[in-house]
Amino acid sequence: MQTRKLGYSELYLTTIGLGTWAMGGGDWQFGWGPQDDMASVRAIHAALDQGINWIDTAAIYGHGHAEEVVGKAIKGIRNEVIIATKCGRVWEGDSREIGKSLRADSIRREVEASLKRLAIEVIDIYQIHWPEPDEEIEEGWDTMAKLVKEGKVRYVGVSNFSLDQLKRAQAIHPITSLQPPYSMFRREIEEEIMAYCSINQIGIIAYSPMQAGLLTGKFTKERAMALPDSDWRSRHPFFMEPQLSINLEAIKQLGQIANEENISLSQLSLAWVLRNHKMTSAIVGARNPQQIEETAKASEIVLPKAKIDAIEEILAWRINNI
Repeated sequence: MQTRKLGYSELYLTTIGLGTWAMGGGDWQFGWGPQDDMASVRAIHAALDQGINWIDTAAIYGHGHAEEVVGKAIKGIRNEVIIATKCGRVWEGDSREIGKSLRADSIRREVEASLKRLAIEVIDIYQIHWPEPDEEIEEGWDTMAKLVKEGKVRYVGVSNFSLDQLKRAQAIHPITSLQPPYSMFRREIEEEIMAYCSINQIGIIAYSPMQAGLLTGKFTKERAMALPDSDWRSRHPFFMEPQLSINLEAIKQLGQIANEENISLSQLSLAWVLRNHKMTSAIVGARNPQQIEETAKASEIVLPKAKIDAIEEILAWRINNI
């Protein structure tokens, strides 16, 4: 599988990374519904078998559960995989209520807890999950920089930061990577953030490149309407009318392009994200081995310019109708 250098770091990430959001299970506010842990472990092993060399997780996924699953899956093969996790979303004990903190003492508690759950000695990429509270960004990022010096983490990155927030953090310590949402339906970073990251040697890791499953082509209106309350997508505008019908029509047209290229819509969605070499890697979630075996192949797909132009026309139609 192809690799790309992550920002100024010495890490080379495969252009597809494995995301573990759904592996946290459904027993929390932003869960994806019930998930079998053994299926998660098999999906992780399948990803590594496909050549994927890094896993993205977060403390808040299932309130620590996803990290525990990853820790079990990589036992005995730690040196074969790059581990990225996140901090800044907190909870107390068995509480399901999610808090926000970038205070120094909070981040230090989080990093120790993540190291324990993952059963590793150092985190390869440690990221601030959300820039909230905004007034705590400087304290949080200064703490992240100290964790690097102390050897608890190798590199530090951020997720969901605006351009102004990136600049504030960069003034304190170099940012290794930014993890933003990026897909055919979410292109906000193209306006200014991509250029800033390129100039400052900040790697970009796209999350939700298949728009939370919407761009797999496997969603119908009926399936979207039947999503359980335990699945956060049931409350997202992309999966609700009036956007849903417009999205599904665009997806139908995109599916025709995928068929012409003899690839799946999931693979088309990922190949489109990776068409831009400013993008280091794309995170792909998987709940079973079959899902990751399909999407991992997108790493090698190069879309012809004519197809990229046709995709742009479809995406412009979607925007004009929303």
